[in-house]
Amino acid sequence: MIAQEELDKIACRYETMKPFLQNEQLRRMYAISEVRSLNQYGAVSAISRIMNISRTTIISGLKQVESGGAVSSQIRKSGGGRKRLEEIDDTLIGDLLKLMDDSTCGDPCNPLKWTCRSLHNIEDELQKMGHQVSHTKVHQMLLEQGYSMQGNQKALEGNSQHPDRNEQFEIINRKAKEFIGDGYPVISVDAKKKELIGNYKNNGKERYKKGESPRVNVHDFEDKNLGKIKPYGVYDVNMNEGLVNVGTDKDTAEFAVESIRRWWNQMGKHRYPKAEKLMITCDGGGSNGSRSRLWKFELQRLANEANLEIHVSHYPPGTSKWNKIEHSMFSFISHNWRGRPLYSHEVAVNLIAATKNKKGLSINCVMDTNKYETGKKIADEVMETLKLELYETLPAWNYALCPL
Repeated sequence: MIAQEELDKIACRYETMKPFLQNEQLRRMYAISEVRSLNQYGAVSAISRIMNISRTTIISGLKQVESGGAVSSQIRKSGGGRKRLEEIDDTLIGDLLKLMDDSTCGDPCNPLKWTCRSLHNIEDELQKMGHQVSHTKVHQMLLEQGYSMQGNQKALEGNSQHPDRNEQFEIINRKAKEFIGDGYPVISVDAKKKELIGNYKNNGKERYKKGESPRVNVHDFEDKNLGKIKPYGVYDVNMNEGLVNVGTDKDTAEFAVESIRRWWNQMGKHRYPKAEKLMITCDGGGSNGSRSRLWKFELQRLANEANLEIHVSHYPPGTSKWNKIEHSMFSFISHNWRGRPLYSHEVAVNLIAATKNKKGLSINCVMDTNKYETGKKIADEVMETLKLELYETLPAWNYALCPL
């Protein structure tokens, strides 16, 4: 495989020399010299793409040079040679674009409605329309029309934008600035996706010697002895550091608050010894959901233990990716353990704790082997005992729990 950096250098040299390669003989000779200079598998195809010269022409010239002969001095007159297929077949491009147009997918007459738009499928459909075209020509035309292989992008959440979305973002931003300005901690919390422990594939690629990449299980059947881990993260927005509590049981509100408790006891109270308040930003669902009674009950317990006013602001529905912890901590953890099977709990903990970035991110990682009961209910009379203060603006998403 030719390195992209080397290909870029060749393309740069060709652009420099292009004005001086005024006929096809000079272009052939230049192409042959670059191929011989590379002397790697795939060199002919690479130079063919960069200089837009037929592979057959380059290969023919190489054979002539290697046999001791001279490169053909044949030079076609201007306008000579076979015309491009799209010049001969004036409906070819139009029919190709109709097949590729996503807006025609709803048309039951569209032949590619339910099939993969591979080069061979497009070739077959164009041939059925009477076009004499190959899949290589299809590929060339698609590139010229701006098409390339692309995957789906996770960019949309929810079917509509919540009417209070912007106002809630302004509240979170204003509160966070006030807390940081007063020297109080602001943390972003969330649960990372569950991960299988054992010899399983972990997405991503890492560098290994050829043929020495890890061999993992074909099927992702959970190992009953090792199970899964449920990492819950707490990210200190101002300090660019955090704690990940790696649970082995259920992801409940009790587990979520225990993760925050561990952060406070191990890191928070040492960083903010005079803190009287704590701000938490989090999603509106899951173990830290805005409607969860158990979440508020457990936060009240923590407020009492730490003697802190705990202020909570939830992100609006459909905006979980705006949560700071997602792109400031979790993304770097995923990058750090890419392509590495999580053979054991110890491996997972060490990989999380070793995660760094250029901005100085540091993470403390701990195991949590406690058992957490699901389905716990908090009665109305218990809720009435909480010192829960709702904000005047958007109280369902903004509230505080004060120590009793």
